[in-house]
Amino acid sequence: MPVITCVEDLRVLAKRRVPRMFYDYADSGAWTESTYRANEADFKTILLRQRVAVNVEDRSTAVLMLGQPARMPVAIAPIGLAGMQHADGEIHAARAAEKFGIPFSLSTMSICSIEDIAENTSAPFWFQLYMMRDRAAMVRMIERCKAANCAALVLTLDLQVPGQRHKDLKNGLTVPPRPTVANLVNLATKLRWCAGMAATRRRSFGNLVGHVDAVSNMRSLSAWSSEQFDPRLSWNDVDWVRRQWGGKLILKGITDVEDAKLAVRHGADAVVVSNHGGRVLDGAPSSIRALPAIAEAVGSTTEVWMDGGIRTGQDVLKAWALGARGTMIGRAMIYGLGAMGEAGVSKALQMLHKELDVTMAVCGHTRITDVDRAILVPGTY
Repeated sequence: MPVITCVEDLRVLAKRRVPRMFYDYADSGAWTESTYRANEADFKTILLRQRVAVNVEDRSTAVLMLGQPARMPVAIAPIGLAGMQHADGEIHAARAAEKFGIPFSLSTMSICSIEDIAENTSAPFWFQLYMMRDRAAMVRMIERCKAANCAALVLTLDLQVPGQRHKDLKNGLTVPPRPTVANLVNLATKLRWCAGMAATRRRSFGNLVGHVDAVSNMRSLSAWSSEQFDPRLSWNDVDWVRRQWGGKLILKGITDVEDAKLAVRHGADAVVVSNHGGRVLDGAPSSIRALPAIAEAVGSTTEVWMDGGIRTGQDVLKAWALGARGTMIGRAMIYGLGAMGEAGVSKALQMLHKELDVTMAVCGHTRITDVDRAILVPGTY
């Protein structure tokens, strides 16, 4: 086992251990991947002001996210197919999040089901929902969330039309995955992964197969899912989801100030500044570049979070300084999960927290809730 010092070390290890089709699925963007790369790169251009001779003993990175205590302003983002990065992946990630003390959100397109997470954890978790043509299936899914005592619903708004990712096409990643010669050869080199998958019963989309009338197996899921993402999604549909759910509602996929204002008008308890990890619209601004204007416009009326490109605790601190009152991590979690399962996710969280804590101290603060733009070098953000 190599010495793990940063999230990048976990990424390298995950790439070695996860089958190429599933690693590339998580670690890729739409078309030229310019937005995917900008999400991470734009953080690096923002510089921090170091302060000295300041008492920085007794520090705290603790916050509340939608009233839920979090050890740092970070939540696990909903990630599709996380259970294909590592056997029972969503359960491993949820356990790591619970032990560390941050929120976890489960994707509609997860391998482990809502019930799996509820049975294997005790902390309240969030569930991410897509707007689908099959409204009856959505109602049943929302009712299952209520039965599992989910603390919030995350409605994703930016996937009315799925983006094209060239790596998925080249790898033949379909539903179910196509057993090409290249994929089978690659699988033969991932014995640790294969052993894990052989030992679990969770190998399909747990929230859909057996829970949707038209979906009894993976092949019927392919036909159903190909026509389900609803391009007619409107703010009236957001209102419909809010009525069906009745609890705290997070709207994810906001990159425009006008959309943020509409989200608040339609009852969002939190908005997530996100471009879907650069996986839908290539050429969109990075999340960290879109954040300040949105935080300024609606931050006094709703919680503003951001998602996309966070690889270090410094990134978390920069996002907080620019107005985010929470962040969500996807790939940083996935790298840990693919590398070492629950232990890898825990390691990622520990490293992010250490980087956040030390950077906050060197910038002269003991409470993250006191941090603002004054810690940033003017002209770099």
